Amino acid sequence: MTPDEFRRAGHAVVDWIADYRERVEQHPVMAPVEPGAIKAQLPARPPDHPESFTAILNDLDRIVVPGLSHWQHPRFFGYFPCNGSLASVLGDYVSTGLGVLGLAWQSSPALSEVEEVATGWLRQMVGLSDAWEGVIQDTASTCTLLALICARERSTGHGANRGGLQAEGAPLVVYASAHSHSSVDKAALLAGFGRDNIRHVPHDTNYAMRVDALEEAILNDRERGLMPCAVVATTGTTTTTALDPVAGIAEVARRHGLWTHVDAAMAGSAMVLPECRWMWDGIEGADSVVLNPHKWLGVAFDCSVYFVKDAEHLVRVMSTNPSYLQSAADGRVKNYRDWGIPLGRRFRALKLWFLIREQGVSGLQARLRRDMANARWLADEVRARASWRVLAPVPLQTVCLRHEPPGLEGAALDAHTQRWCDRINRSGAAYLTPAVLDGRWMVRVSVGAEQTERRDVEALWAIMQGEAER
Repeated sequence: MTPDEFRRAGHAVVDWIADYRERVEQHPVMAPVEPGAIKAQLPARPPDHPESFTAILNDLDRIVVPGLSHWQHPRFFGYFPCNGSLASVLGDYVSTGLGVLGLAWQSSPALSEVEEVATGWLRQMVGLSDAWEGVIQDTASTCTLLALICARERSTGHGANRGGLQAEGAPLVVYASAHSHSSVDKAALLAGFGRDNIRHVPHDTNYAMRVDALEEAILNDRERGLMPCAVVATTGTTTTTALDPVAGIAEVARRHGLWTHVDAAMAGSAMVLPECRWMWDGIEGADSVVLNPHKWLGVAFDCSVYFVKDAEHLVRVMSTNPSYLQSAADGRVKNYRDWGIPLGRRFRALKLWFLIREQGVSGLQARLRRDMANARWLADEVRARASWRVLAPVPLQTVCLRHEPPGLEGAALDAHTQRWCDRINRSGAAYLTPAVLDGRWMVRVSVGAEQTERRDVEALWAIMQGEAER
């Protein structure tokens, strides 16, 4: 493809994306296809001869779009928000078009320095002190893995440089809430702790980790000859957006010498609102924190920011310094290859930088406040309706609810909940996520798609009542 051909095709692609966003609400929210339906429409062998770009775009419309669940649909209320704001989409497009790679500062100086500025802006936006430094990773799963590796190396005095965990005299233990994300367990396994050394700390009636139970677990492990290593606190759990008490957890961890990592993947975006920062009170006592601008804030996936207090420790743990990447600038710059697992880095900072500049802090704040107000409205409506229950606090934008007809209990109630939720999803009118809470099925309504307005939440509430009560 020549630059001139690219220019014509690029205009067509931008027009196609703009048309898609304008008309996204015309599509069923959940893909109405059976497994294998998309694959069956595609050739089993690659084309021998070039195809026109028009043919490729036609197949996007004919094959791909009907097989998508539309996360940008105003009635997408499933999982969590994943908003690819169009300004950020353009930043991602420019990043890909530039085709540069960050192996070291010298390989693309602007890649590193724009990232340094953009993560610094984000740090200020969420109210973190200048003791923190940030680096962009792909997802929160990777960030949590980094945190637990750093915790492991601090607890063992950089044991990886000797015999690794196999040479340690006592097993290391990781603590997290029973409501923490599954990526915490996965990170602990990948970092070598072993499933037997992961503790799921009991929670209170609001589904937040109990500080007293954490301390009791640490003391019990110490008495058994184990080595408590790290605790993962969550600000905004996946199921209910519960808020672990960060201040109390960090204080217990400090007294016992544990690393404190805070998972604020979704809820971290809310910290751009000063009135929400009580939700992670005590954050300055933590060692690391992750938040995902690619969720509620609006950056195009993938863009997860890992903030650390002790950047020197992170670099020591992750550093590689082959001769072909060394330069005279090394002592005066940040080489982000030493701030994470991959050597090569995309120019992810552009999509964060574009978004912040195009929206401004005030624009981002207004959208998040809108979503929280819509979630509170829905929660109030549910509470006021007989046979409906709100099952957990609503500090952010997720409402956990259930329809409980008189006389329906246990497995029968579970089946009823899954049936009405599935009917809504299959209808294409909205997308909801069922989940288990306290051993029973319920439905999560996650308000936060960029185009979702009050009228969409009102329509959802009418649909839910119709399907559940019919």
